[in-house]
Amino acid sequence: MTTILDLFAQGGQDAYYGEPVTQLEHALQTALLAEQAGADRETVQAAFLHDIGHLLPADAAEGYMDGYGTVDHERLGADFLRQRGYSEKVAALIEHHVNAKRYLVAKNPEYFAQLSDASLRTLEFQGGPMTADEAARFEQHPYFAEILQLRRWDEQAKIPGLPTPDVAYYLALSA
Repeated sequence: MTTILDLFAQGGQDAYYGEPVTQLEHALQTALLAEQAGADRETVQAAFLHDIGHLLPADAAEGYMDGYGTVDHERLGADFLRQRGYSEKVAALIEHHVNAKRYLVAKNPEYFAQLSDASLRTLEFQGGPMTADEAARFEQHPYFAEILQLRRWDEQAKIPGLPTPDVAYYLALSA
């Protein structure tokens, strides 16, 4: 069985699609931001693993976003973690972090203006801004606030060379 450690060992040093950090640096930085904000254990886990779907083997992928990662990586990652016994909260935060981007773009022009080129490009593959109906439904999600916060950490976690705890530290949260 492929483990999370295996996935990071195989793909963690790959570039994080158009950003100045690796997949692993991005994951560690997102988790660090969650931890620094005082997030609960499950939210820190979700922050660390939010892009695990990008690291899954090619046979799990449903296509690629023109050099910017795996299509539907959020659902693939959430399902992968559910199969390994992670909580529904962890899976839901991961499964909806792309919806959070779509929501924030629809609701907040300032958010849209600060997106990186890579985030703008992937937005096209991810369905673009939410419609008013989609946004209204999304606002009803029981983890709505946490999902939006995870998205904000996701956008901030792109600093080359930032010191963070290592993989083992964040994997220990899952034990």
